[in-house]
Amino acid sequence: MNEIIRKNLTNIYSDDRDFQLDAFVYLLGITEKHVDWAYEVWDEMLASFSHKNNRVRAIAAQILINLVKSDPDQRFMADFKALLAVNKDERFVTARHCLQSIWKVGLVGKDQQQLLVSGLEHRFHECAEEKNCTLIRYDIIQGMRNLYDEVGDEQIRSKALELIATEDDLKYHKKYAGLWKST
Repeated sequence: MNEIIRKNLTNIYSDDRDFQLDAFVYLLGITEKHVDWAYEVWDEMLASFSHKNNRVRAIAAQILINLVKSDPDQRFMADFKALLAVNKDERFVTARHCLQSIWKVGLVGKDQQQLLVSGLEHRFHECAEEKNCTLIRYDIIQGMRNLYDEVGDEQIRSKALELIATEDDLKYHKKYAGLWKST
């Protein structure tokens, strides 16, 4: 890992929001493709899921999501529960940032895809009594749509439609179903 990457990783912990944002944007960009330093920061990102600053938690989750494509040892498979836990963060904005990005792990391979869809299905059902249930469910269905659009796996589409069918509130049923109209 070079100096610039390390500096940006350090800056995600900065109290200066501009430094933090610049570092986040840089790291997201560089991790869009395979990197050879993923395991050098893997545990640091996992540990940051419990950082006192919710912005750091959200950044760490999104960086780890991007690092999954650089995970030949499939460490992610064992760490998936920790990432799912960020989707229940005490700060809803943190949980939502993670939830809106998590679909990307399904692009890595079939094992990751199956784990992801199963985790999202579980989250869809368990959020029923939460304050922001409808937003959580919308983000889950949108993430499944994003994944489907990229990989074209009919099982993803079927699972999303199955989840939508369980929504009793007609308003939200229509809203979720609207994400799948063009398929």
